[in-house]
Amino acid sequence: MSQYIAAHADPHGPGDARPTALQITEDEDMKDKLAGKVAVITGVSSGIGIETVRALGSLEGVRKAAKNILSKTDKVNILINNAGIMAVPNLQYTSDGFELHPALLAATSPEFQSRVVNVASAGHQLCGINSSDNYHFQKGGYEAWAAYSQSKTANIYMANEIERRFESRGIHALSLNPGFIATGLGQFLSAEQIGQLLQNKETMKIMKSLEQGAATTVWAAIGKEWEGRGGKYLSDCAEAKRATDDNDPSNEVYVSHTYNSKDEARLWKDSLEMVGFSDE
Repeated sequence: MSQYIAAHADPHGPGDARPTALQITEDEDMKDKLAGKVAVITGVSSGIGIETVRALGSLEGVRKAAKNILSKTDKVNILINNAGIMAVPNLQYTSDGFELHPALLAATSPEFQSRVVNVASAGHQLCGINSSDNYHFQKGGYEAWAAYSQSKTANIYMANEIERRFESRGIHALSLNPGFIATGLGQFLSAEQIGQLLQNKETMKIMKSLEQGAATTVWAAIGKEWEGRGGKYLSDCAEAKRATDDNDPSNEVYVSHTYNSKDEARLWKDSLEMVGFSDE
């Protein structure tokens, strides 16, 4: 059981007793002990990306960045997929790839197995993923919040499938909800929507500082509890529990579609086809 459950039981807003990313490294006795390890983190240009230490919006950008990384190192111990945006009002297209897969395999060892950490969101609770012929809303009906929710579910599914496919080879993957943090993620929210959030006392209680918002990500990346295992969705520096009611979930739980091996495998296959990669 996570040692941080009690600290999250009675939140009082940013800067309260909930742990920060730095506290996690100290509690895990990992401060100044990651020398020689290589971590790749996307989305570091703003918000919690800075706290967890290149916003990448296209497959070309991903490949260029991967090529640049691999020109400097042939090993990647930790890959944190942190880039994201919320509730984009108009449909836009982007791609992502898996260019660092060989480096993850090369870096894994019995002492510190490679980890992939996908930053998702409690927003995934709204819905699962579209059918394979409607990922890009080809059939119409684009709705900003549904699109955001599906993208976060996809983050979780990708982590679950990575764990399923590569755990025996020393690569493990986790997904997580970082919590409610004031970041650039919500740049497409209206002033009215932001005002409603800020006036909600309960929402303000669970809001985290940037330093606290990066804590679950760091826990997933270096926490001893996750050495040699993955395939779980985390929240508030703990493994998320099952919601008692999918229609009324709380921020820190998962719902019935959070784990779906059939859709996870489908998304994996379709994603490889989209970016022109072959399955192993």
